[in-house]
Amino acid sequence: MATVSATQANRSFSRLLGQVMKGETVTILSRGRPVAVISPVDDVAARRQQAKAALLERLDRQQASGEARTWTRDDLYEDS
Repeated sequence: MATVSATQANRSFSRLLGQVMKGETVTILSRGRPVAVISPVDDVAARRQQAKAALLERLDRQQASGEARTWTRDDLYEDS
């Protein structure tokens, strides 16, 4: 993670954006204190797709339990 002063960020904003596009996070300081963070946008759709692919792959590798399901939906919701 890079840290730059507000003055430096103002002078070289295009360079900072280039760093962020490469995946780096940049903290902006004003008078020595952090005031902002510039970071890459989190692509939720891509993460969701990767998680789904990983789940399906794991399920394909997983052995079936071998137990037949003997219960019915009515058994789950029978009145007490």
